[in-house]
Amino acid sequence: MYPRIEIHLGEIKYNAHAVTRMCKEKNIKVMGITKGVCALPEVVRAMTDGGVADLGDARLKNIADIKKAGFSLPVYLIRIPMMSEVPELVRIAGGSLNSEVSVIRAISSEAVKAGKTHNVILMVDVGDLREGVMPEDAVKTAGEVLDLPGVRLEGIGTNLGCYGGVIATGENTGCLAGLAKDIERRYGIKLATISGGNSETLQLMREGGLARGVNQLRVGEAILLGTDSTYVSPIPGLEQDTMILKTEVIESKTKPSVPIGEIGKNSFGEVPVFEDKGDMRRAIVAIGKQDCHIEGLTPLDERMKIIGASSDHMILDVTSVGDVKPGDIIGFKVTYSAMLSLMTSNYVYKKFID
Repeated sequence: MYPRIEIHLGEIKYNAHAVTRMCKEKNIKVMGITKGVCALPEVVRAMTDGGVADLGDARLKNIADIKKAGFSLPVYLIRIPMMSEVPELVRIAGGSLNSEVSVIRAISSEAVKAGKTHNVILMVDVGDLREGVMPEDAVKTAGEVLDLPGVRLEGIGTNLGCYGGVIATGENTGCLAGLAKDIERRYGIKLATISGGNSETLQLMREGGLARGVNQLRVGEAILLGTDSTYVSPIPGLEQDTMILKTEVIESKTKPSVPIGEIGKNSFGEVPVFEDKGDMRRAIVAIGKQDCHIEGLTPLDERMKIIGASSDHMILDVTSVGDVKPGDIIGFKVTYSAMLSLMTSNYVYKKFID
């Protein structure tokens, strides 16, 4: 069935093992992040078999699926919780990343009622400007969390390379590590976890620039795809052919390269711009923007070029390829953004290859 994404579990397991091994050499634990594949149990198993210490996901539904599948590793909610999901959070997750004291208070209350202790990693914003308390507020906020029953301040963490694209450096990870020391001195405690970012931080770690004291990374993309979106590059020593999208050709015809008639906005509110290249051989495959972030696809056949897409159709220039006909299968490499959308789409079939 097409379109389908072929998921190579052996390569993902290899990547998980390679990442955990390189991190272990630096005394860093790896939390395997499963949101990129909607916590598909086959992929989660490849991660756990590869040696990740914990699991993390951004959605409680996925965490529930992980627990239902029988995985025993601790699972954390890595998107800061909505107030409305606190009861379920406490019920099914071992811990969560947090930045709002009011939400942590609600977690505390719910955990006390349930007779549980919920692990909290307090997020600190060191520059990416997504979630987290500001550095100047971190020590005080940590004290407020420590005063609450039913929650354990497991540690502090930060996010880099996502919203703001801020690259991990010795300076910003050093800020986090320094705040951890300040909290420990102030309150006479030892923080178990200093979570220094995601796949993007791996390069800094490999180069020896990661601040001393950081002892956890939350890794998804590097394990799932062997790549780093911030640097737009493959990670040395990891497999990149972990996922391949396969699509079926539904039309192949020679047509002009510029639409005929007055051009207005397309169905996505954009005014498209076209370059006149004369007549070209155009193939349509049965996938579109409803299924995938098209900009994250690259044809395996380098002679092909993606021209554009609508909701359900993607058009390719196959002029240099020769005979392309309906029923032919065309494959694509996927980036992180494409993987996210493909995994979320119910219209894209998932095929697992050991």
